[in-house]
Amino acid sequence: MRRLAQIIAVVASLAMGEALAAQNATAPSRTIAITGGRLLTVSHGTIENGVLLIADGKIAAVGAAGSVKIPKGAEVVNAKGMTVYPGLIDPETNFGLTEISADPATNDLEERSDEIMPHMHVADAFHSETALIPVARLNGITNAVVAPASGDSIAGQDIFIQLYGSRAEMMLGTDVALAMNYGAQQRRRGGPGGGESARPKYPSTRMGLITELRQTFLDTQDYVAKKDAAAKKDNPFKRDLKFEALIPYLKGERPVVIGVYEAYDVETIMKLAQEFHLKVILNHVTHSREILDEIAAYKVPVIVGSIYDAPRADERYDAVYTLPAELAKRGVEISISSADALGQVGSHSSRNLPYAAGMAVAYGLPYNDALKAITLNVAEMFGFGDKLGSLDVGKMANVVLANGDPLDVRTDVKQVYIKGVAMSMVSRQTQLRDEYSK
Repeated sequence: MRRLAQIIAVVASLAMGEALAAQNATAPSRTIAITGGRLLTVSHGTIENGVLLIADGKIAAVGAAGSVKIPKGAEVVNAKGMTVYPGLIDPETNFGLTEISADPATNDLEERSDEIMPHMHVADAFHSETALIPVARLNGITNAVVAPASGDSIAGQDIFIQLYGSRAEMMLGTDVALAMNYGAQQRRRGGPGGGESARPKYPSTRMGLITELRQTFLDTQDYVAKKDAAAKKDNPFKRDLKFEALIPYLKGERPVVIGVYEAYDVETIMKLAQEFHLKVILNHVTHSREILDEIAAYKVPVIVGSIYDAPRADERYDAVYTLPAELAKRGVEISISSADALGQVGSHSSRNLPYAAGMAVAYGLPYNDALKAITLNVAEMFGFGDKLGSLDVGKMANVVLANGDPLDVRTDVKQVYIKGVAMSMVSRQTQLRDEYSK
């Protein structure tokens, strides 16, 4: 009976997700003038009484009232008393890879047959009809990075998505980054089916993990040399998908997002990254207060999350809360993810992304830096800074209208636009609320 109930819940959830997706089938963008609102441009300050013009899915003009000519026939949206800001971007989610956490049938989060899986592509598993996307979208999240879960040392390649459109339209970028992890979570005890008594197939120590990673990159270098030699002689060469996937990352063409929590693990994995000249984005660094100066010296961007983690016994109560402020103070480019207090990557919690940034402000992060950490900084980290993250002419018209400060839990989002299209402000949660409030 329990299994039957789970199946019914899954089917109902997926059916509702498909219905919501159908509501948001791609619609033509119109010329829209949003007037009278407080514009948080992110890139060039705040305009108190501004006008934002949207045309052909892009921002056509932005400026103070009276400085922007509104075309004849444009749809005028009165935003007086409202705050207008760019769509928020979550730098680490599992959107489309999970639906109901408690039911394995709806989770496609990681490949457990091996530790090293760079040739796993999130794009192959992404389920665009997930009911979780409309929930997040209703709170102003318009874009996200989708990554595999962190059980593997090299878990696969991320995608960068838009939270609207057909499946192909939603994936703005595939294989945008390599998901890599180093720490206690990746140590596997016993064999694939096994307990402690089973013969280990995977590394069970940090020493084993780092050695396996180093050997993988050395083998990739050897693979490249042999492949190039075969090409020069026009000889046949058997391709290996694992090594092929790692080549652009060894060349520094794409970023490697390294999930690591403890200070000593940060130091170990960064030595490896420097050895192979990887283009790094550090992720989490949750308990690394004692080496923040060293992290700043690496000159790499950092994703912080969860900001709600409990401190270690030897840390101050606010060690994690103040981490974004301390990194920013040292000149580190930061972004903030929606990972929750249990360390779960954002999907169910992605709607709370602005509140994580608000918590960082409460513990010392300058407001403008916090807003950048969930908009422009994320876009720049993953190669979309010219398209998203700020209210600038020529950028995609991903725009949010709210009745207050975006980082304040009391604020309600009233309308979201993606590529200039007004989103249906309906989600599974609003449908359940309306159904049961009767």
